[in-house]
Amino acid sequence: MENIMKTEGVGRAFKTQGDDFWALREISVEIPKGRLTILRGRSGSGKTTLMNILGALDLPTEGSVSFAGKEITALSDIERTALRRKKIGFVFQSIALIPMMTAYENVDFALRMAGYKGDRKERVMECLHLVGLSARADHMPQELSGGEQQRIAIARAIAHRPEVIFADEPTGALDTMTGLTVVKIFKELCEKEGVTIVMTTHDVGLMEFGDQVYELEGGRLIHEEE
Repeated sequence: MENIMKTEGVGRAFKTQGDDFWALREISVEIPKGRLTILRGRSGSGKTTLMNILGALDLPTEGSVSFAGKEITALSDIERTALRRKKIGFVFQSIALIPMMTAYENVDFALRMAGYKGDRKERVMECLHLVGLSARADHMPQELSGGEQQRIAIARAIAHRPEVIFADEPTGALDTMTGLTVVKIFKELCEKEGVTIVMTTHDVGLMEFGDQVYELEGGRLIHEEE
């Protein structure tokens, strides 16, 4: 199985009152291309810290991170920003749609920010169709349910055809059935779009959907399962 990302011996320390707090220690993971990888753990386990490092939002204190065979921890701030803009998409628990834009405009905005060169209208509608909301294109975020808003956020994240999407607790604010719908959409996107998705969760009920599952506790990797 081909891997699109890999970490080796990653650790992340944060300065506290005269001491270092290690949020991660000795993390070595492999992210398979075109699959759904789940980072599982309770609050404070380090899963969000690891996702931020994988997504080039933060740098490790020690260890290395590679993206498509390229060492990203050695990139400049400008190069890492370009990497996030072109090749990475993000979905967060706080959905953060732009409230004065319609569903269509939210997705189109992501394309404009990424400098998308293709037919934007066609791509926006294609993405809305992929998440089952093409009929809601003209609706404002406040006219949509929480689950619908999260699906629009997913459409926005995949619009510029990123290679990897990072989803941090994307089902955390949703009821169980709506959360399952979101994860099933992720699985379909892996198959139809060939995108790699890395998702954090503390919900044990979602584990069966992951092609690869890593469990963290106290900043360390305690379990790995395919």
